[in-house]
Amino acid sequence: MTDPIHRTFLITGVSSGLGRAFALGALEAGHTVAGTVRRPEDGAAFEALAPGRAHARLLDVTDGDAVVEVVRDAEESVGAIDVLIANAGYGLEGVFEETPLADLRAQFEVNVFGTAATVQAVLPYMRARRRGHVLAVSSMGGLASFPGVSAYCASKYAVEGLLEAVGKEVAGFGIHVTAIEPGSFRTDWSGRSMVRAPRSLPDYDELFEPIRAARRSASGRQLGDPAKAAAAVLSVLELPDPPAHLVLGSDALRLVRAGRAAVEEDLTAWEELSRSTDFPDGAQIAAGVPSHRAG
Repeated sequence: MTDPIHRTFLITGVSSGLGRAFALGALEAGHTVAGTVRRPEDGAAFEALAPGRAHARLLDVTDGDAVVEVVRDAEESVGAIDVLIANAGYGLEGVFEETPLADLRAQFEVNVFGTAATVQAVLPYMRARRRGHVLAVSSMGGLASFPGVSAYCASKYAVEGLLEAVGKEVAGFGIHVTAIEPGSFRTDWSGRSMVRAPRSLPDYDELFEPIRAARRSASGRQLGDPAKAAAAVLSVLELPDPPAHLVLGSDALRLVRAGRAAVEEDLTAWEELSRSTDFPDGAQIAAGVPSHRAG
């Protein structure tokens, strides 16, 4: 019987929610975790979980220079990072027309640019070693959009596009990339952790107020078990060909499939119009290959 593989993780946002669950799962499996938090007291609580294997680092993922420094420090003082889970993020609830652009930008700063900065900081080390696994927490809302969380869904769609392209860029270096798409899990995401845009337009009351009320009433009673999400994520690390997309939760499966089916219906219904825009003598270009070269 072979000994289990010991890995060093970097997980952002381990003070609560799925980030905490991922870190706990990794620590209970005997791995080492460098986990980022926003407050010193959260760091002390995290390190107490597994002294010597749980290493807290203070970090605001919107500070790109700090992200680079934390990754460098983790590599030097904790160990070569085998697994990154870019988890730090939050939800912004609100009808799009009522959502201030400043709130939308803040959502992207954390969910998109914070994720991008962390992935970009880790890649040079993994590329040099020709191995590693990059995972980032997206959402079922990154593959299917829902009213009332337009800014959040937009940020997670951006994360999906980023990870899918990066995965194709680094596959030749032995680096795997996985987007994690959770459904509704029993965390504080829809409770105290959620930012809610103020209401101002009565026209949206009929649509949105039942959505907001349902989300609040479901908080703490969601279907998904964070510990089981952690176990699922740990299980794909053992695979030679892990998924590019890992949907977690039966609700996420149902809603993502419905969203993807709606896109497929449009592709089929409007196929003739789509094809009508081609030049008759145009070349068929492979994805990612320029259609012409300068000079």
